[in-house]
Amino acid sequence: MLLAVLVGLWVLATVTGGQVIAWGAEQLYAVLAGRDLPRWGWLASSLGSGLLAFVPAVLLAVVPRMPGARAAGRLWARAVVAGTALGLARAAVGVSRHELYLLLLAVVAAVAAGALRLLDRHRTAATDTRQRGADLLGLAAGLAALLPWLAVGALGGVVETLLAVVAAIAVGFLAATVVDGLLTRHGSAWLRVGVGGLVAGVALAALAAGTGASGIALAELLVVAPLGFPAASLYRLSGPRPVGWLVSAAAAGPLALADPQETTLVLGPSDAPRWILTAAAGSLAVGLLTGLGYALSWGRGAAPRRWLAGVVTGVVAIAGMAVYAGVGRPGSYPDRLFVVLRTQADLSGLDAIGDRDERLRATYRRLVDTADRSQASLRGDLRRLHIGYTPYYLVDALEVDGGEAVRDWLLTRPDVSRVLDSPRLRPIPELPPPMRGSSPAPTGPHWNLRLIGADRVWREFGVTGAGVVVGTSDSGVDGSHPALAGRFRGGDDSWYDPWAHTRTPVDHGGHGTHTLATAVGGHDVGVAPGAQWVACVNLERNLGNPARYLDCLQFMLAPFPYGGDPLRDGRPERAPQILTNSWGCTRMEGCDLSALRPAVDALTAAGIFVVAAAGNSGPSCRSVTDPPAPYPGTETVGAVDAAGRLADFSSRGPTPTGAAKPDLVAPGVDVLSALPGGGYGRESGTSMATPHVAGVVALMWSANPRLVGDIPRTREILRATTKPATAPVGSCDGRSDLIGAGLVDAYRAVELARAQG
Repeated sequence: MLLAVLVGLWVLATVTGGQVIAWGAEQLYAVLAGRDLPRWGWLASSLGSGLLAFVPAVLLAVVPRMPGARAAGRLWARAVVAGTALGLARAAVGVSRHELYLLLLAVVAAVAAGALRLLDRHRTAATDTRQRGADLLGLAAGLAALLPWLAVGALGGVVETLLAVVAAIAVGFLAATVVDGLLTRHGSAWLRVGVGGLVAGVALAALAAGTGASGIALAELLVVAPLGFPAASLYRLSGPRPVGWLVSAAAAGPLALADPQETTLVLGPSDAPRWILTAAAGSLAVGLLTGLGYALSWGRGAAPRRWLAGVVTGVVAIAGMAVYAGVGRPGSYPDRLFVVLRTQADLSGLDAIGDRDERLRATYRRLVDTADRSQASLRGDLRRLHIGYTPYYLVDALEVDGGEAVRDWLLTRPDVSRVLDSPRLRPIPELPPPMRGSSPAPTGPHWNLRLIGADRVWREFGVTGAGVVVGTSDSGVDGSHPALAGRFRGGDDSWYDPWAHTRTPVDHGGHGTHTLATAVGGHDVGVAPGAQWVACVNLERNLGNPARYLDCLQFMLAPFPYGGDPLRDGRPERAPQILTNSWGCTRMEGCDLSALRPAVDALTAAGIFVVAAAGNSGPSCRSVTDPPAPYPGTETVGAVDAAGRLADFSSRGPTPTGAAKPDLVAPGVDVLSALPGGGYGRESGTSMATPHVAGVVALMWSANPRLVGDIPRTREILRATTKPATAPVGSCDGRSDLIGAGLVDAYRAVELARAQG
C-alpha cells in the first residue's frame, strides 16, 4: 500500500510539475521575448512528464501482489497515456489558434476514449434503475464546480464557446472511460469513497494536465482533480457515465470562460491571472465539498430518487444562470483578425511638399483613397456575408470578425497579403488600479535631465518646446496631474480612447502618464516643459493588438472628434509634430515584423517624427524585434543609467533585417516622473528613455521652426551631437554600434539646430 501511495504522489507531482515548468518557461518567453513558447517546448513537457509518470505507474500495475495496488497502477497508466495524448494536441497548435486547438482537443479525446473502450475488457454495465438519477447528480456536481467561472469569467466567440463545450464533453467521457472497470464498486464506504476518490483524483489530474492551452491546464488541475471523490461515489451508484457528466461540466469552465492568452503574467498578477486562479480555487473547494456531501448521502450505494436528483440539478442550474446574469459578464468577447492587403499606398513625392499642412492633407488623402479603392471588393463581400469589419488606411488593412473558417476564406483571396491575429482581452470583475507614486515631488531637474543637458537649454537658450505638440500612444494620461494639466492642447480632437471610449484624458495603467511627463511635463520632470500634448490609448491592461495600435497612429496623423470616422473626419492639419511610443507590438499581440511598417513610413512621409522604444529584451543581441522599433523610419531609443552605461535590459541590434539599432540612447534607469493621482515615481525601461528623445526633438523644433517636418536633417543633428555611451564589454556580431548608439545631448542638438538656416 505504501508503494501505491508513493507512486500516486509521484504521478501527481510529475504531471503537475510538467505544466508548471512549461507555463513558467512560457512566461519567460512572453516577458523577455514577447512571444509564445515554441511548440517543441510543450511537446517536450507533455512527453517528458508523461514518460516520468507512466513508467512507475506501469511497474505498480505488474509488480505488487496486492490487487488494489495493481488496479490503481493500471488506472494511472491509462490516465497518463490519455493525458499525454491530449497534451500533444496543445503542442500541435499555437495558443492564438484557440478554435482549432479546441477542435483538435475534442477529436483527440474522442479517439482516445474510443480506443480505450475497444481495448478495455473491464467495462462496467450501468444499473438502469440508478442511471438517470446518477447522471443528474454528476451533472449537478459539475455545474456546481462551474459556478465560480460563471461569476468571474467571460466567454469568447460563439463558435469558440461551442467548441469548448464539445471539447469538455469529449474530455469528460474520456475520463469516464479511463476509470471504467478500474474503480471498485464493492467493499466498504471508506474504500469506495476514500481510497477510490484518491485513486480517481490522481487519474483525473493526469487528464487535466493535458486539457487546455497554455496556463488553462493549470486551472484544470485545480478544477478536475478534486472531483475524484464525487466521481468515486457516482461510480459506485451507477458506473462510469455519471463521471463523464461530472467532468464535462466542470472542465467547461476553464475551456470556455478563460482565454489562454490571458494567463500571461505580462498582464500582471492582479489582472486576469488573479481571477483565473480565484475561479480555479473556488472550483477546487466545490469539488471537495461535493465529494463529502455525496459520500455522506449516497456513499453506501443507496440509489437517489430521480426527482430529488432532478431538483438538485435544477437548483444548481438556476443558481448558475443567476450568477452569470447577476455578477458575471454576459455576452461573447471574441478575438478578431487583422487582414493586410497586398496593395499599400504610394508615398513618393510627399516629402517635396513644402507647406506642412498641405503635406499632411496630401498624405491623408492618398492613404484614404488607396484604402477605399483597394478594399472595395472585400468590404462588399464582408457586408454580403454579414461579417463585421473595421477599415484602416494608415496600413491598407481591415480588422474582421471571425475565427478559423473566416481566416481560411480570407487567405484564398488574391487581394489579401496575410491574416494576423487581433486578440481582445475579455473583461474581468475588477480592473487593477493604476500605478501610484510614492516619491516626493522634484525640487529641481533630476539626473536624467542634467545628463542630457535639458536644463541648460532652458536656462541658456530660453527654449522649452513652445509651439510644438507631442503625441503619445500608451495606457492613457492623467490629464489632471499638475505636471501635465496645463499642457494639454485641448479641443475635441486631442484625446482618443478606442478601448474604454472615455471623453477626457485618463490613465488606465500609469505607464502613459510617466512616459509623457518625461517628454513634456512641468515641475522639473519633462525635457520640453513648454510643449503641448495630445494622447491616445492603445494599451488595455498592458496589452494591445495591431488594430488598436493602428487606431492611435491614425489618430496622430489625422485627429478627429469623439465619435468621428477616421477615414472621413480626420483633420491632418491638427496632427502633432512628434510621436513618442513606449510600446512594441509583440507576436503574442498579433504583430509580425512588417505589420505596422506602412504606418511608420506614412507618418514619416507626412513629416511627423516617430520615436519608439528599442525594447527590454537585452542583453541579448538581435533583440530589437517588436514593431515599430526595427523600422528605418523609427528613431529607436535604448536606455542608459546615470553613469551613461547601457542598461542590461536594453535591447540590442541588429534588427531582423540586419540594420544597426538603437539609433540613440537616453536615460532609462530609475527615472523620476509623474504618475496618476498627482504623485511621482521612479521607473526603468527603454520606455522611460524614449520620451527623452521626443522631448529633445521638441526643443530643437521649437528653437528652429524651419526644421519642423525635416526628418533627415533633424536626425543628422541628433547623431552629430551625441555623447559617447559606455556599453558593457562585448559586441553583437563584432560591432559595438549594435549594442548602443550615442547618448542624446539636448544642449548640443539645440545649439546646432539654432545655427541651421
